[in-house]
Amino acid sequence: MKKTTLLVTSLLLVGQILLAACSTPASSISSNASSSNVSRVKIGVIGTKHELWDRVKENLASENIEIELVEFTEYTPVNQALYDGDLDLNAFQHYIYFDQFNETHDNKLVSMGKTFLSPIGLYSESYTSASEIKEGDPIAIPDDPTNLGRSLKLLESAGLIKLKDSGNLMPTQQDIAENPLNLVITELDAAQTARALVDVGASVINTDLAVDAGFSPSDDSIFLEPVTEASQPYINLIAAHVDQKDNEVYKKIVAAYQTQEIGELMIEVYKGAQFPAWEGYIQK
Repeated sequence: MKKTTLLVTSLLLVGQILLAACSTPASSISSNASSSNVSRVKIGVIGTKHELWDRVKENLASENIEIELVEFTEYTPVNQALYDGDLDLNAFQHYIYFDQFNETHDNKLVSMGKTFLSPIGLYSESYTSASEIKEGDPIAIPDDPTNLGRSLKLLESAGLIKLKDSGNLMPTQQDIAENPLNLVITELDAAQTARALVDVGASVINTDLAVDAGFSPSDDSIFLEPVTEASQPYINLIAAHVDQKDNEVYKKIVAAYQTQEIGELMIEVYKGAQFPAWEGYIQK
C-alpha cells in the first residue's frame, strides 16, 4: 500500500514538474512574439542634430516602430546605401539632388513625402555682409552638381556674380556671365565648406552642415538664400527604395514626421534654418 502511495505521489510530482516546464516556454514564446512585432527601420541622415527625428521616434514607440538613425558626414554615400539595401529610408536631400541620383540609378528610389525647406547661406570669418567681399577673394562652394548650381545662384542673388541663364537650376562656373570682383570660386566636398572658412573670404555652406558646425543660419550667415516659389526644387524629402513605395510602416513614419507638432518643433529648434514644407502644416 505504501509503495502504491509513493508511486502516485511521484507521478503527481513529475506531472507538476512537466506542467511547470511547459508553462515556461509558453511565456517565452509570447514574449518573443511581442518582440517580433516590432518594426525596426534604419534611416540615413546627415550630421548629429536630430531633435525632430528623436521626437518622431518617441511618438512611434507605442506603435512598435523602432527607428535607428544612421549618421553620415558626406552626402554621396547616403543614397547609395539606400540603393544597396543597407538603409530602409533616408532623409537628407532635396528634390534636385534626388532626381540626379535617380537618373543614373534606374529610378530605383522614390520620394515618400516632403520634409522641410532649408535655405543655404554664405558665411565668413572676415566679413559681416556680402557687400564687403573684396576683389579676388576666394569663395568656397560645394562641388556636387546640384549644390554647386544652387550655390552659384546664391552668389547671384547676393549680387556677386551674374549667370547667363537665371532659370537654369544646375549652372556651372562655365555659366557665369559676369564676375566683376574676379572672385576665385573653389569647389570643395560639401562637408569641407565649413572647415574652409579660415582659408577663404566666404563659403557657401549647406544648412545641416552649418548647424553641425555651430552656426545659426539666420544669425551667422552674411547672406541667406531668399525663400520664393523658385525654392520648390530645394524642398527636402524622405526617400525609400522603389520596391518599398507601398510599405505601410514607412508611410506611418512619414505621417509621424508631417505633423503640426514636428513643424512647430522645427521652427523652435532651427530658428529659421528650416521651414516645414509639407501640405497641411499651418504656420502660426
